[in-house]
Amino acid sequence: MKTFNVPFAYRSPLITAIKNTRRVEDKLKKDFSPTVLDFGPVRFLLARHFGFCYGVENAIEIAYRCIDENAGKRIFLLSEMIHNPQVNHDLQEKGIQFLQDTYGKQLIPFEEITPEDVVIIPAFGTTVALEKKLRSLGIEPAKYNTTCPFVEKVWNRGEALGEKGYTLVIHGKPKHEETRATFSRTAAHSPAIVISNMDEAIELASYVTGEKNKAEFNTRFEGRYSEGFDPEVHLRRFGVINQTTQLASDTQAIADYLKGVLLSVTQTNADAFADTRDTLCYATNDNQTAVQGMLEEKADFAIVVGGYNSSNTSHLVELCEEKLPTYFISGPEKIGDEISVEHYNWRTGNIHTTENFFSPTDKPVTIMITSGASCPDALVEQVIERLLRFFHGAKTKEEMQAMLVLN
Repeated sequence: MKTFNVPFAYRSPLITAIKNTRRVEDKLKKDFSPTVLDFGPVRFLLARHFGFCYGVENAIEIAYRCIDENAGKRIFLLSEMIHNPQVNHDLQEKGIQFLQDTYGKQLIPFEEITPEDVVIIPAFGTTVALEKKLRSLGIEPAKYNTTCPFVEKVWNRGEALGEKGYTLVIHGKPKHEETRATFSRTAAHSPAIVISNMDEAIELASYVTGEKNKAEFNTRFEGRYSEGFDPEVHLRRFGVINQTTQLASDTQAIADYLKGVLLSVTQTNADAFADTRDTLCYATNDNQTAVQGMLEEKADFAIVVGGYNSSNTSHLVELCEEKLPTYFISGPEKIGDEISVEHYNWRTGNIHTTENFFSPTDKPVTIMITSGASCPDALVEQVIERLLRFFHGAKTKEEMQAMLVLN
């Protein structure tokens, strides 16, 4: 796979040594067991796959190349490039300004943009309307477009299905940048609707079967379907595509369920449902499968590192929470000197502080760690260093790294 030029500050010598060792030992990526780092009084179980994915590294490389190539010019990001506070802060420190927030609220009026300015498209992509708007301002959006190739793959697959007459059901968070972009692209060539979970899939099925009527549909899914969408017509032949950071198992479960309902209505006409399993993102799938493999082991608690508005990270937290106490943190500074942790509740959006969230005297303490696809490995290393401070007599990070390199 291609390697990218990203700032060294995002890298971690320890994590790089771990990933290189696993890559050599498991070339086919079939082993999803965690890496065990035994520091003596504390053991860390690191998920087989975590951290920057292909799309994130691609986006970072393009953004920093843009900075290098446009000295003296004003540079804007359409919105957050990825959902990681450190990376976005670093870009702002380099002088990049955000035109919109993560929900599409305007921060800088488009009227202030001139043809001499530069605009970067974020990794989530953007809508057809916003691309058209930028071109009207003299900006070519394709020049510094960091849209993830796997997001574009979903778009291309959706377009191909649209040309064959399929309606597209999009599994995603309706307000997420990627979902908005995918809906925009899909609605340009196909009837489309966004659903966020299995409960909504079950409700949608009631319109497939005709149990509920069009008036109810228009109210229930207002603002989430394409212009002219008619459930009595457009829910007779469709496929399910996804926001790439959703739980792969959830998307597949929704697709399987809706397929079963549709085929029962269309009298087992297999052509009525499109197979879209190839739109699931490999990195999202690998990271989630790695967490499931890690959870087969025993541990005292789990820590998940990443941006609080990161969809793929929140799903890793969701998986961990099913098995053991889990703390969702954005960085090492969230772990206090008095063995406290300030962590995020992704369900409520609230920040909580838990005191004495573990006891260093209960030896050995076993801690599971993973991170989201937009989280720098350096932050994971710093979290490990922060936790090691509580364990007297533990091996140092440098000793562990040397052992990995020697092996």
